[in-house]
Amino acid sequence: MSDPINPIITEQLDALLYEEKNLVANLSNASALLMQTLTDVNWTGFYLYQPETDDLILGPFQGNVACVHIENNRGVCGTALATQTTQRVADVHQFKGHIACDSASNAEVVVPLTLADGTKLGVMDIDSPTKDRFSVVDQAVLEEFAQVLLKHVDKD
Repeated sequence: MSDPINPIITEQLDALLYEEKNLVANLSNASALLMQTLTDVNWTGFYLYQPETDDLILGPFQGNVACVHIENNRGVCGTALATQTTQRVADVHQFKGHIACDSASNAEVVVPLTLADGTKLGVMDIDSPTKDRFSVVDQAVLEEFAQVLLKHVDKD
């Protein structure tokens, strides 16, 4: 069993992003913090919502090369975007419509990123080579992590 995600990661993110509002810089540091801190993960990163095409495009990440475009409501990331709910998947190979960007990934958690005014920013995506890697507690910590990240985003 993998180590649970330590809730202190949200405080680390808040300190890391202190007084910084640049989206690319903050997403880059957030993905690096996730990769360096979490155990048993092989991809941490972000897909950004493109309202003009109603899909996601690859943003800052850590890990192997990844899919560039993901359609809204397709795969785990597109489902999180469409439903605006976190998707915690124990076995991605059992997820209808799963997009296999990396065949080594077996479990995934995707948290939608939505600004306070309802503007969709995208999704935070974390993959693991181990099935059933993410617990309900891990999901809660990652959702809090996403909220801390969003407070450091300047939508202008």
